[in-house]
Amino acid sequence: MAHWLFKQEPEEYSFADLEAAGRTTWDGVSNPVALKHLRSLAVGDQVFYYHTGKEKAIVGIAEVVTVPRPDPKNEKLVVVGIKPVRKLATPVTLAAIKANPAFAEWELVRIARLSVMPVPPPLWKLVEAMAKGG
Repeated sequence: MAHWLFKQEPEEYSFADLEAAGRTTWDGVSNPVALKHLRSLAVGDQVFYYHTGKEKAIVGIAEVVTVPRPDPKNEKLVVVGIKPVRKLATPVTLAAIKANPAFAEWELVRIARLSVMPVPPPLWKLVEAMAKGG
C-alpha cells in the first residue's frame, strides 16, 4: 500500500462533500507529473485530502477504490475512484508542515502547484501524529 496526497479547492469539492457522497471519481488532473503519479495508484492506497486556497491544510484521509483508468471525457487523462476513511481530528496546516525541517524535501513544500504527489511513509506517520496533536 502506498500513500499519496491529493489537493482540491474546498469550494469545488471539500472533504465534507466526499464524506456526504461516500465516494467519488477523482478527475480533472492534467499536469504530466501529477498524471504520472495518478497512474501509479492501486486499490487500497491511502490518500491525504488537502484543501487548497485559504485553508491550506490536510483535512482528511481517503482510500483508492478503483484502479486508474482513462477519463471518459478525455482519454489522455486518468481518473480513479476514492472513498473517505476519516476526517483528521486536527487539520495539519501547510504552515506547520513548512515549519518542520523533516518536510523540507517533500513535493508539497517544493512544488506548490502539484495536485497529486507521493507521501513517503515517515512523512505520513509524522502528519498523522501532528493531526493527533503529537
